[in-house]
Amino acid sequence: MSALISAENICLRYGTTEVLHDISLSVARSEILTLLGPNGSGKSSLLRALIGILPLSHGAIRRAPGLKIGYVPQKLTIDRSLPLMVGRFLALPKRQTPQDIAQALQRVGLENIAALPLAGLSGGQFQRVLLARAILLKPDLLILDEPTQGLDQRGEANFYHLIEELRAQTGMGILMVSHDLHVVMSASDRVICLNGHICCQGTPLVVSNAPEYRALFGLGTKGAFALYQHDHDHEHDHNTPHDHDHNHDHAHGAKEISKGPNNG
Repeated sequence: MSALISAENICLRYGTTEVLHDISLSVARSEILTLLGPNGSGKSSLLRALIGILPLSHGAIRRAPGLKIGYVPQKLTIDRSLPLMVGRFLALPKRQTPQDIAQALQRVGLENIAALPLAGLSGGQFQRVLLARAILLKPDLLILDEPTQGLDQRGEANFYHLIEELRAQTGMGILMVSHDLHVVMSASDRVICLNGHICCQGTPLVVSNAPEYRALFGLGTKGAFALYQHDHDHEHDHNTPHDHDHNHDHAHGAKEISKGPNNG
């Protein structure tokens, strides 16, 4: 599979602090890749670097020629006092036809709301509107930064089911950040666990079957916290080389890495 986007040994610094160290990954067309990691692990920074918002201190990012990226941010604050209608919001910043807007809303399950005020939407509806805005660009790659934050479990499940449907219908590649392993299990082809560097990666089944994961967190949906936490009991000094072996109890995630586009 040819990559839509790839990162090659990238590092990212904020001042003198290195927040991402030696990251390599790629996303292929029709693939769903999910990033997991604790707060402060660099997930959102990695997405912004891939989009081109943040400059790299080392490495390279390669994009397929003419690549179109749709982006759904973790949070977008709208002034609730603004009399902004859904249809008008979707026509910004690039003008869209009413027909295209109606089709995008239909695809995310929100028919006939173009004339409603944005301020009156529920959290779940607003996230779907943001998704509609992203797919209006007809992207090759859709990037989502914890798009279900604040939604209840049913809302999350419905949203990610929608993501899977969009992938099936359009063939777009999808890169998303999530904190829910049970969602990852049902909606991802590959999972990368990030904590400043790539700790382990593989298929969701491979990662969920890792001995550490089973021993510490069992197999229930509470296991969402297992990968999120990732049992990091060692310190990382990203300013000095470290080659500690991730083939110990992460073995199933590290040895049986999925045959993604950057894995030969």
